[in-house]
Amino acid sequence: MDNQPAIENNLPAPNFTLPDLKGQPHSLRDYLGLIIILNFWSAECPWSSRSGQIISEYLPEWGHAVQYLPIASNVNESQEIIASEASARELTLLLHDVDHKVADLYGAITTPHLFVIDDQGILRYQGAFDDVTFRQRTPTQNYLHMAVEAIQGGKIPEPDHTPPYGCAVVRATP
Repeated sequence: MDNQPAIENNLPAPNFTLPDLKGQPHSLRDYLGLIIILNFWSAECPWSSRSGQIISEYLPEWGHAVQYLPIASNVNESQEIIASEASARELTLLLHDVDHKVADLYGAITTPHLFVIDDQGILRYQGAFDDVTFRQRTPTQNYLHMAVEAIQGGKIPEPDHTPPYGCAVVRATP
């Protein structure tokens, strides 16, 4: 797998507007001033479920300075399945990328695939949640936590990109 990201870090993150599950629009620009975590999310992927559970444990630590935006982009997951799983996981906000245009814009290839944007709207990290591999099942580094902590400390995350892993983002076929 090529380790080069589809979009460049240290540049303004591409803006988008997506509806939540109630149909209310949310623009990335609405959250400027906060650290934003974009998580390309799946209702059915165990890797996505695992990372989402751990992220929910970190959110109280990070407080109101961080906005978590999970994005459902898989075309094979209906609104009903997404809503049911979001409720079961106690997600208060989930954006629905019905036609996977935002996943395409960001080059998301897996669920989870994470993007961390600083409070000025600059993309600072993209890639995996942690360093788990198929041979190494216990993480030794949590890349997402490291990225948020670096940004909160006024630093550039290191590493600033890693290869994502998980279930493939399911796109429509022509």
